Amino acid sequence: MTTDIDRMIEEALQGEEQALFRETAREPGFFAQAFGLLGGPNGWVNVVMMVTQIVLFVAAIWAGWRFFEAETALSALRWGLPAAVLVLVSLIIKLAMMPELQANRMMRELKRLELQIAVGRKA
Repeated sequence: MTTDIDRMIEEALQGEEQALFRETAREPGFFAQAFGLLGGPNGWVNVVMMVTQIVLFVAAIWAGWRFFEAETALSALRWGLPAAVLVLVSLIIKLAMMPELQANRMMRELKRLELQIAVGRKA
């Protein structure tokens, strides 16, 4: 049913509006959405979060490596606990960006609906 509506709307549009509708109707892939988080007014916050997440993850890998090289239980604990905490904090930072990704998807869909309503008023 949506494809019929999309087709009817596309037929009703002319020139620039038709290109705009095609652009908004296409859902970008995951990587395009993820890199889209790095732009816009809040992009700098997401860049800082990504850099922090990468640093924490690298530190977790290093601590994990030391954990597996440990010869005593106490030494293993000294490296294993920080490795686990660093991985968890890194994961939490990564997951903190998912709500913004979903908000961007919702805004794209709302703009598409606005375009459909605007076209409906013209016809």
